[in-house]
Amino acid sequence: FLPMYEYFHRKLLERGFAMADETPLQVLHEPERRAQTKSYMWLFRSGEDGGPPIILYKYSETRAGDNAVDFLHGFKGYLMCDGYSGYNKVPDAKRTACWAHIRRYLTDAIPKGKALDYTQPSVQGMLYINQLFHLEDVIRSKYSSFDAIKKARLEKEKPVVEGFLSWLDQQSPIRGSRMDKAVTYIQNRRSYLSTYLEDGRCSFSNNLSENEIRPFTVGRKNWLFCDTPNGAQASAIVYTMVEMAKANGVNVYHYLTYLLEKLPDDRMSDDELELLAPWNETVKAEIEHRANESNQS
Repeated sequence: FLPMYEYFHRKLLERGFAMADETPLQVLHEPERRAQTKSYMWLFRSGEDGGPPIILYKYSETRAGDNAVDFLHGFKGYLMCDGYSGYNKVPDAKRTACWAHIRRYLTDAIPKGKALDYTQPSVQGMLYINQLFHLEDVIRSKYSSFDAIKKARLEKEKPVVEGFLSWLDQQSPIRGSRMDKAVTYIQNRRSYLSTYLEDGRCSFSNNLSENEIRPFTVGRKNWLFCDTPNGAQASAIVYTMVEMAKANGVNVYHYLTYLLEKLPDDRMSDDELELLAPWNETVKAEIEHRANESNQS
């Protein structure tokens, strides 16, 4: 699967919109590290730009931002991710902020039983956030053109974002409180909050990445750990193949079988590897044919 994995990686770097997330992983036998030391599985994927979805997992020993820099070397475009500052090191990426993370911090800051108390600053902040999520749903359901989405966002959402930032500047929460934590988190990402308004293809939240890393986190509860670094990266490659098949709407079992029959290798050109990609219409037709035959038998 490695030649296909590397091909998918090259195709991702050509895109103008990407998303990323990461989650802890335990690897028992890493050189000069205790078995209990945290390692990480990264998730990099294409954004909501209308192209075929590309989803890649990548193992690393640490959460250092250099891992994102290395993996995204050559990427030039908008990068949607959570608040982790390590992504700031990616040189040619323009960061966009995840509004779902902003909402979570404010939700956590609402005192128990005070969700409808509009004198609470956290509740006031949530009114702006909820309005933005509502507008995103309306705009996405109404327009399919990215230019129309951008225009509608600028007309409807930009004033709400500006109102939210004005409200943010007026906050002076008690030091150390949950509201203080929320305000600090948001202020630290202030410069990224409006970036999504620049292009209709920009994502509003990082939910797609979180949805794609979930299969790994669910699996981790069952198999618990990887034994070696090579095993961890092998897992990343197989997870990539499985999730690529699912995201592109082809049967996972039959796509993996298809690749094992074709045996892609590193001597193949990108044009040849393209003929094995799960978004390729010939591949889709073949996998559908195999799935139908299997169901009939």
